[in-house]
Parts: sequence; C-alpha cells; structure tokens
Amino acid sequence: MSDIAIIWDWLAFAVRWTHVITAIAWIGSSFYFIALDLGLQKAPNMPKGAHGEEWQVHGGGFYHIQKYLVAPERMPEHLTWFKWESYMTWISGAVLLALVYWAGSELYLIDTAKMELAPWQAILISAGSLTIGWLVYDTLCKSPLGERPTVLMVLLFVLLVAMGWAYDQIFTGRATMLHLGAFTATIMTANVFLIIMPNQRIVVADLKAGRAPDPKYGKIAKLRSTHNNYLTLPVVFLMLSNHYPLAFATQYNWLIAALIFLMGVTIRHFFNTMHSRKGMPWWTWGVTVILFIAVMWLSTAPMMRDTVEQSEARTLTPTQVAMIETPGWDDAYNAVLGRCAMCHARETAYPGIHYPPKGVVLETPDDVTRAAREIYIQAGLTDAMPPANVSFMEPEERQAIIDWYRATPKLFARN
Repeated sequence: MSDIAIIWDWLAFAVRWTHVITAIAWIGSSFYFIALDLGLQKAPNMPKGAHGEEWQVHGGGFYHIQKYLVAPERMPEHLTWFKWESYMTWISGAVLLALVYWAGSELYLIDTAKMELAPWQAILISAGSLTIGWLVYDTLCKSPLGERPTVLMVLLFVLLVAMGWAYDQIFTGRATMLHLGAFTATIMTANVFLIIMPNQRIVVADLKAGRAPDPKYGKIAKLRSTHNNYLTLPVVFLMLSNHYPLAFATQYNWLIAALIFLMGVTIRHFFNTMHSRKGMPWWTWGVTVILFIAVMWLSTAPMMRDTVEQSEARTLTPTQVAMIETPGWDDAYNAVLGRCAMCHARETAYPGIHYPPKGVVLETPDDVTRAAREIYIQAGLTDAMPPANVSFMEPEERQAIIDWYRATPKLFARN
C-alpha cells in the first residue's frame, strides 16, 4: 500500500513537471507572436500580400520576419505549425486534475460543509463544467457580438466571475481556484483546436487548390488569439494559487479571482501597447497595484474561511471512519497534534507563522484523515515536515505515522 502512495506521488510530480514545461512553451510562443504581430511595420518593396515586417536579433544572428495578412501567393515547402504546445498543456493539465482532484476527491474536491456529494458526483460536475464555458463563449463569438470585441470581453469576464462563484458553492477553496483556471484554459485550448487551427487549414487548402483565401478566417483566428493573450496571466495565477491559502482559503476567493482577471487585462494592455509602439501607458501599473491591494484586503476580510465550526459541520466519510478505527490511529494522531498542529492550526501558535502553511489544518480527526497521504509522505517517509524538525519529532513518532497509514483502507491510502 505504501508503494502505491509513493508511485502515485511521483506520477503526479511527473505529470505536473510535464504540465509546467508545455505551459512554458505555449505561453512563450503566445507572448512572442502577439508581440511580433503588434510590432510589425510597413516597409518599401515588401512582397505582394505582405502586411508588415520586423527585424530581430537573437542568438548571434538576425531574423527578417514578414507577415502575410491572409496568405502568400503560394504555399511554402516548409511550414511550422504551433499547436502541440497548447494541446499538451491541456492534456497534461487534465491528467493532473484527474490524479489530484478526482482520485483525491475526498481530500481536495469535496467540501461536505457546502454540499454533500459522492465522489462520482463531484467528478461528474468537475468534468462537465469545463465544457460549459466553451459552449457559451463560442456561441457569443459566433453571434453579432463577435464584431464588438470590447463587449464580448466584458461578457466573457462576467461568465468567468459567475463560474468562480458557482464553483465556490460546491467545491473546496483549492478546487474552486483550480477549476476556474482549468475552465479558462479549456476555452483557450478549444480556441486553438476548434477555431484557429481549422481556419488556418482552410487557408492552406485554398492556397494548394489555387483559390484566393477568404480573409475572414484570419480575422476570426486573430480575435480568438487575442482573447487567449489576455487570459494567460490569470490562468497562471489560478494554477499557482493552491500554494497560497490567502488566495484560495478565504470567503471571497471568487472575487479575488475576478480581480486577478482584471489585473491580467491591465498588465497585458501595457505590454501590448508598448510592443505596438504606441507608447507606454504607465497608468495600467497604478491600476494593477490598486487591484492587488484590493486582493490583499479581500483575503483577510474575514481572515480565513475554513473555521472550526465548518470543520465540525463536515460529515466524516465511511473511509475516514475506517481510518480512525485503524490500529495505531491514536499514536499517529497524537504525533500530529504534538508536532504539527502548532503551525497547521486555525489559530497558529508558532512565532512568525500567521496562517497554516498551504491552508492545511491538522487539528481534528477530519483534518488529519483528509491529509493522511501528505502526512505520511512528508512527516513519515521523509523529514520534510516539520521543517528543520523544529518541533523535534522523534523517529518513533514518524514510525507511528507510517505504521498507521500503511494499515489504513487501501482506497484512501492511494488517494
């Protein structure tokens, strides 16, 4: 059983690593091409159909780049497509969602104080909700509102805020922020897979057939690409938020997410304006700072959402009850209370620790059984916790945690 937990943790680590690598590739190429597109300039003697050009220097060489607004007169022999960065980011993210939040639904996804859900119900809501945003957004884009990009962006913002609030009524705080990020990322990848790439293939097919490509396909793809550009930074924040309880474990986490989306707009507006050589709108940074101060205030008003009363309101699952009845529970529980709870508490007692690290509270049987795998790996198998062993956890206590966890029900041990 312990081997399953170790393999599971390393598997999640490997998928997370893959997700980060592919996300870097996707975001990097997205930012680069937006900056390139905005920086194009007219120049004399450009080829027929060329919209603009730019000279760049990198890696000891010079690059001369020209963009055709629709397409060149003939198809080049070698054409590089930028798509797999987006696809693999979404695929690896979906696998990570399944490994962490679906397989560990009792710990990370379900909050019985909000809604009593069976794991299969929570997973169904999780998976099904990711498609809703795309269907609504795509319908709006294909409506007459597609010709009014500003109004369309406002409606997209309203949709995202509404989904953030809805997630918070069902899932844990961590799952709320993560799912809102996945919800947005699904829209972005669907833009690439269902709109941008098919439109480019239509243009390529027209060129090969000797037909003049319709410029509307490029215009549609450009709109979706611009939306992706403004959504990128908020998605990164939401994916990182699970490490910061002041972002996810507060009453107003969905409002914090809403302000982060606005910060993504102000930051990207600065860089997009700069890259298009239209000046530097420094006012956007002032707005960004104000929004961030509002985020900080919201995160502490009230201080933490996960109160003792809410914990007591949760119903222990049958698996949690079985874990408490497992031999060795008392010794393991006492070790956690004695060596971990001074920091991992609703009201911390360790000097300099104002909030429980990562929002993990280890005071009640509900708390400890929900975090069983993390306790086993970080305080049993390894000495990652307590950090520098500041609370002097003894080897016998670590062994008690190991023995209890290895005797717990197999289903939860894997999760």
